[in-house]
Amino acid sequence: MMELVQRASSCFIHTAKFSSPQNRRHLANSSCKSRKKKSQTNTTSSNFARTKSLVVRASDEVDTAVVLDKPTLRPPRFQVFDGSPAPFGATARDGGVNFAVFSMNAVSATLCLTTLSDLQDKRVIEQIPLDPLTNKTGDVWHVFLKGDFTEMVYGYKFDGDFSPQGGHYYDSSQLLLDPYAKVSAQPCIPFPSINHLIQAVVSRGEFGVLGPEGDCWPQMVCMVPSPDAQFDWEGDLPLKLPQRDLVIYELHVRGFTRHDSSRTEFPGTYVGVVEKLDHLKELGVNCIELMPCHEFNELEYYSYNSVLGDYKMNFWGYSTINYFSPMIRYSSAGNLDCGHGAINEFKLLVKEAHKREIEVIMDVVFNHTAEGNEKGPTLSFRGVDNSVFYMLAPKGEFYNYSGCGNTFNCNHPVVRQFILDCLRYWVTEMHVDGFRFDLASILTRGSSLWDAVNVYGNPMGGDLLTTGTPLSNPPLIDMISNDPVLRGVKLLAEAWDCGLYQVGRFPHWGIWSEWNGKYRDTVRQFIKGTDGFAGAFAECLCGSPNLYQVGGRKPWNSINFVCAHDGFTLADLVMYNDKHNLANGEDNNDGENHNNSWNCGQEGEFASISVKKLRKRQMRNFFLCLMVSQGVPMIYMGDEYGHMKGGNNNTYCHDNYINYFRWDKKEEASPDFFRFCCLMTQLRRESESLGLNDFPTAERLQWHGHSPGTPDWSEASRFVAFTLIDSVKGALYIAFNTSHLPVTISLPEWPGYGWEPLVDTSKPAPFDFLTDDLPERDTAIKQYAHFLDANLYPMLSYSSIILVLSPDNDA
Repeated sequence: MMELVQRASSCFIHTAKFSSPQNRRHLANSSCKSRKKKSQTNTTSSNFARTKSLVVRASDEVDTAVVLDKPTLRPPRFQVFDGSPAPFGATARDGGVNFAVFSMNAVSATLCLTTLSDLQDKRVIEQIPLDPLTNKTGDVWHVFLKGDFTEMVYGYKFDGDFSPQGGHYYDSSQLLLDPYAKVSAQPCIPFPSINHLIQAVVSRGEFGVLGPEGDCWPQMVCMVPSPDAQFDWEGDLPLKLPQRDLVIYELHVRGFTRHDSSRTEFPGTYVGVVEKLDHLKELGVNCIELMPCHEFNELEYYSYNSVLGDYKMNFWGYSTINYFSPMIRYSSAGNLDCGHGAINEFKLLVKEAHKREIEVIMDVVFNHTAEGNEKGPTLSFRGVDNSVFYMLAPKGEFYNYSGCGNTFNCNHPVVRQFILDCLRYWVTEMHVDGFRFDLASILTRGSSLWDAVNVYGNPMGGDLLTTGTPLSNPPLIDMISNDPVLRGVKLLAEAWDCGLYQVGRFPHWGIWSEWNGKYRDTVRQFIKGTDGFAGAFAECLCGSPNLYQVGGRKPWNSINFVCAHDGFTLADLVMYNDKHNLANGEDNNDGENHNNSWNCGQEGEFASISVKKLRKRQMRNFFLCLMVSQGVPMIYMGDEYGHMKGGNNNTYCHDNYINYFRWDKKEEASPDFFRFCCLMTQLRRESESLGLNDFPTAERLQWHGHSPGTPDWSEASRFVAFTLIDSVKGALYIAFNTSHLPVTISLPEWPGYGWEPLVDTSKPAPFDFLTDDLPERDTAIKQYAHFLDANLYPMLSYSSIILVLSPDNDA
C-alpha cells in the first residue's frame, strides 16, 4: 500500500474511492507536496504527457481504486534563458520573447502561459518560476523564452506580504495582467451558430456579453507579441496642424455608429468610425478626441435597470484596466488572433483620419484604475505592487482624489516613467497626435513613497510634503513637457479633480492646453440672459486672456466648449432647467445639479411652437459663440444635429439610444441646424481673425454697445458687440443680444464700405446663414436695405449676428 501511495504521489490522481477520510487526506497531501517540489526545481515545463491510464487495486482489505497516468516523455515546450530587464513588457526579438516586469516588494514571481481555450477551462499550461538570482535585476523580474507561441497568452503571479495596512496585497493565486501588456484578452465561449453565415461568437470579444458562467470579471490575460505582426501605414506621417486651427470633436467610438441608422458594416467599432469620417470632414472637424479607448470592462456596473428594462454598463470607459491595450471590444475582430486585430483596426482609424487631414487625440485616464479601493478586484497594478502604483495613506488606505476609489501614484518615479512610456507607445506605434488627460490635476499631486524619500530624491523633513500635495513643478508634467517625442504632440488637461481646480493655473511649460470649464460656465450664463456676465463673456471671446496671458500662454491654450460628454447636450441645455437622471436608477441623486441651463419657458421636449423656435435660436447662438471665440473650439458628438438625452446629464451607464448618435436625426437636421454648423466652421476656417495666434489688441478689435465704440460693461448689460479686422473678409461685425427685448443697433461707420448681413440666428433656415449660392439671397438682403442704408440693424431678443464689410457701390 505504501508503494502505491508513493507512485500515486508522482502522478495526477484522476478518480479514487477511499475507505476512510484519513486515506483520502494522505493521498492528497502527498500528491500536492510532490507537485510543489517539482514546480520549484523545473523552470521549463512539465516533461510528461498524459496518454494512457492504469488502474491499480491495493487489496481486498482496503477498497481503494486509483487511476494513474502512464507518463510519456516529451520535449520541453520552451527554452528558458535569463532574459533582459529592458524593455518592460513582452518583446519579440532574437527568435523568442523577452518578458520583463517591475515589482519592488514581491518575494517571488511566476510567468504563466496558456491559450484562450485553456483559460476558459481555468487551466494554465506553463508556469515558469523566476529565479531571484538569475531572473531579476534590481526590482525588475525578467526571462527570455524560445519556443512555439502560437495562440499563446500570458500573465504573472506574484507572492509576498498580504498586509493591507502596509500597503501590500500579494496573492500567489491571482493571475495578473502585465501593466505593459500591449493587448489584453479574455476567454472565449463558443456560441451556437444562428445560421450558416454566423459560425460562432466569443464572449468577451463582444461588447456587453457576459463571460463564462455569467462572470462580469472573467480572467484577463495578455497577448504574446509576434515578430510577424505588421501594419501597412502607407507612409502615414503626423499632420502637425497648428493648434490654433483645430476644430475638435469629442467622439465615443461605440456610440458613434452603434445605432441601426448608421448602416455601417461593423457598427460600434473603430472600422465603423472610419466609414463615417467623411461626415466629420463635412462638418469642418479636423481633430477627433476619442473618449477612452484603453482596455476597460464595460460590465463593471452591470446590473438590471428596471427603469429602462435593460442593463447598466460602463459605457464611457473612464475605468482603465490596461493602458497599453486598445479596447478590444471596439474592434470588429474582437479577441480573435489574441487581439492583434484590435491593434490593426485602431491603426486603420488613425491612418484613415490622417488621410482626411483629421488628427486623433486620445482621452487618457491616468488618475485612477478599475481596481478601485480595497473592495475592488485585483487585476494588475494592485497585485504587482500596490504601494508603488497607488497613492496610499500611512496605514494603507487608498486616497481618493479621483472620486473613483483609488488615485494613481503619478509622481512616483516608477509610475511616472510608466506613464511616459505609455504615451510614447501610442505616439510612435499607433501614430496618435495627442492626449486629453482626464482629471489632470491628479498628475500634479505629490506621490506617496514608502521609503521616506520625496519625489525629488531628498529626505523628507517633517510634513513639508504630504501625500497628495499639489506641486508647483510636478516631475511627471516636467518629463512629458520636455520629452523629445511628446513635446511635439497636443497635450490637453482637464485641469481639476475632486479637490483641486486649476483652470488657468495648470503647470504648462508653455505647451499644455486646458479644457476651459470657466468658458463653458460663463458662456452658458450670458447666452441665457443672466445679468453680470458681459465683461466675463468678452474675455471668453478673446481667448480668456485673464486666465492665460499672464502665464505666457496663447489663446489656443484654451479649449473652448459649451457641452461635453459629462453634462447636458446642446439640445438639452436649452430644453431643461433641471437634470432628469431617473433612468440611471439612482433616484436622480447623481450628476451635476448646477447646469446653468434654461428651458426657454417650458420644461422638456414637448413645448409650444414659440418655445421651440427660441430653443433653435439659442442653439445657434451657442454654436456661433463657439466658432467666433479665440481659442480652440470643441464640439460634442451629436450636438451638430441636436441630440437629446431627455435631460440626463450623467449618461455614463447607458449602452442604448440615449448615447447613440442618431444618423436618421442628423439627416433630418441637414437642411437646418447641421447646415448652420457646417457653414460656421467653414467661416471660422476661412477667416484669418477667428483663430489668432495671440490675444487680439485694440489695433484689431474694437468693442461696441448699442452705439459704436460705447460698450456697456455694467451688471445689467446683456449686449456685447465687437468688430474684427480680417485680412480675408476685410472686417467682421459680431453682436450678441441676450436680452428678452429686441434692439435696433447703430453700426460703426467705415468710409467707402458698408455692412452686409451674413448670419442672423433669429432667422429660420436657410436665411440664418446667407451663402452666395442661396437662391433667395438678394431678396433677403433687400429686406435689410433700409436699415443698412441708415447704418442700423434690428436684432430680436436672444439672437446673434455676423455682418461682413463690403465695398459701398453708392459711395
